[in-house]
Amino acid sequence: MAGETVAGETVDGETARAEKGALRLTGAQRFMLASSFVTTLGSFAVLPFTSVLLHQRLGMDLGVVGAVLAAASLLQFAGCVAGAAVAVRLGLRRTLLLALLLHVAGFAGFAAGLDRPAVMIAGLVVVCCGAALYLPSAKAYLVHGADRESRPRLLSASNSALNAGVALGPLAAGPFALEAPGALLTAVVMLLAVLTAGHALLPDSRDHDPGAGAEAPSRVLAGIPALPFAVTAWTLYLHMYFYYYLPVYTVPRVSSAFYGAVLMLHSLLLAVMQPVLAGWVGRMRHTRAMALGFTAMAVGMTVLALGGAAAIAAGAVVVCLGEVVLFLKNDLEALARSARSPAVVFGQQRLAAGVGAFGSGIIGGAGYGAFDRAGNAPLFWLAVAAQCALLPLVLLVAWLASRRRSPGSSPDDPPGHSPAANDDSMRTT
Repeated sequence: MAGETVAGETVDGETARAEKGALRLTGAQRFMLASSFVTTLGSFAVLPFTSVLLHQRLGMDLGVVGAVLAAASLLQFAGCVAGAAVAVRLGLRRTLLLALLLHVAGFAGFAAGLDRPAVMIAGLVVVCCGAALYLPSAKAYLVHGADRESRPRLLSASNSALNAGVALGPLAAGPFALEAPGALLTAVVMLLAVLTAGHALLPDSRDHDPGAGAEAPSRVLAGIPALPFAVTAWTLYLHMYFYYYLPVYTVPRVSSAFYGAVLMLHSLLLAVMQPVLAGWVGRMRHTRAMALGFTAMAVGMTVLALGGAAAIAAGAVVVCLGEVVLFLKNDLEALARSARSPAVVFGQQRLAAGVGAFGSGIIGGAGYGAFDRAGNAPLFWLAVAAQCALLPLVLLVAWLASRRRSPGSSPDDPPGHSPAANDDSMRTT
């Protein structure tokens, strides 16, 4: 890839490599990191309040509201497969522009639908379609042409920008979301319109997949690296238990304000800790990352079962430490194992996240309701903690079986691991 122009700068095998302890960012990469933060900040200034707006302002039944939000979440995650296909065909910059235009149109629909449920729901669908296009393309643009040493820090910086937006969006919008939603939505639309103009000035980076000029979304499903896909789905399945059901567990025991503080702490820790630990996580074997990450999540879920403010805060922090490792390592492992372009890989990873989140919503709701009705809500978190240990145990059994079949393999290699899969020659850009 020597001499290739990436994000406006000529990069070869030497100039692309960041010096140890430092990460060289192009102007376009800095813009993309800032844009990821601002886009998420704008989105999460509105989306967390959607259920309240639909229920309290527009009088929709909570069951209908829940169904709408579940469908929208599934569209946002699973739609990333189609988003990756669009990126492969149109190129990353054009896809990013299209995604932001959909964001602008969707939030404008929100503003126009404050008294019309159908218009607001249509706006929500359009915003989710924009997110499905934007997220895989933004990450792919950031790592396009980067070497293996730079990827962990680039991806951790991207994740930090996203998590910072998630943490600060609801906080910034809280005073306005219910009292002056029209003004808030107008501000978000204007902010995203400015970002759209900025994306139009980015250097082009097509990120082609060989022979994929007119491929269908189903083609994006080819070549999924099975282990990272499965671990990502399981990680999000467990994470969404925390995200979906911590509020109904926390608010009656402490307060809604305390829950908001815990959620913000969790998101800010993700934003801060991933860049700090990126190099260490990047060098770690995937098997060791799974053992450490799922163990931390299991311990954190167990602490949540104790109840009380201190236990809830401490449990959220420990869960966060496990997710810092797993969220980053799963994406890095998928990139290393796949021969597909980064846009396709990130689309596949978002699909895995959607599968996990959907499963958690369906199974967890019934599970938490059963425990809560029996007066044993804390036991729900012990059941989740047990599930945190389930996948690592299954993989350990599979690994031991593969060791018996292949006694010459490395003791650190996960089931199905091939050393060649970590070579950059196995993927195309």
